[in-house]
Amino acid sequence: MTPLSPEKLVIFDYSGTLSLEAPRFARPVNLLSALAESGLARLGVATPEAFWGEIVGPTWTLGSTTAIGYKRVMAQRIEALGLAPGATQEEIAAAASRFVDRYLDHSRIDPLWRPMLENLSVHPGACVVIATDHYAEATETIIHNLHSWNIPARKAGEEAEPRFPLFIANSADIGFWKADHRFWEIVKLQLAITAIRSVLIIDDFGFNEEQGDSYGNRARVEARQRETAASLQQIFQTSLAVIPFFLKSEERDRKEAGAQRIAETIRRIDRFLNSGDVTKKMPS
Repeated sequence: MTPLSPEKLVIFDYSGTLSLEAPRFARPVNLLSALAESGLARLGVATPEAFWGEIVGPTWTLGSTTAIGYKRVMAQRIEALGLAPGATQEEIAAAASRFVDRYLDHSRIDPLWRPMLENLSVHPGACVVIATDHYAEATETIIHNLHSWNIPARKAGEEAEPRFPLFIANSADIGFWKADHRFWEIVKLQLAITAIRSVLIIDDFGFNEEQGDSYGNRARVEARQRETAASLQQIFQTSLAVIPFFLKSEERDRKEAGAQRIAETIRRIDRFLNSGDVTKKMPS
């Protein structure tokens, strides 16, 4: 692979940052509906408490750091718990598949990000990474979303031909979460970057996840932000700017609040591309 020579690296988080709808899927009313309509409720996963406590929490490490996928890890967990003794493997797998497909369809990148992503995809002085702690299926979901806007993208392990597109770095493909320095070691190696002088990351660090999802635990969010910043500085050895994309709980129900936060963040990214300065704070 020919080394790349952009001087600026822009990193976006996916769920809760590029996709504001992904966390909203987990609101109790939405989650209850998805559990019922997918058939998971009939298989013993009928409440948000059961979903988070019995299914997602115990399988998150396996699901988000290997290629097993959300569908398979969920089906295997339901079988292991014996929640649906009368159901066949095929029935369990089909219900899990319907649920995950519905979730991923709900997790599209907000179209307000499109002009910035289009601009960055052809910007000669910047390279772009969408970095996410997620299940394996999310990679193709993100790439499909970008391709629908004619934005080229590739995932970890693929060659960048004929020109450098957006790079999708999913923990499920890489094997580590993005707070781990090994995640960024692999990203840097696969990007073949040689001259990065400044890095910008836009990330909610789990802050915007819904109640019940332990990934959004405030202590974990704070630790994840610290550890991710430290890992980036350790690996890239250059200046780092962080834009925490935090939406207050009362803002998450208002689409205009998310739109305002996206617009202000885009202005700060423009300043970073033009001068490297993102010091102006977003309104609280």
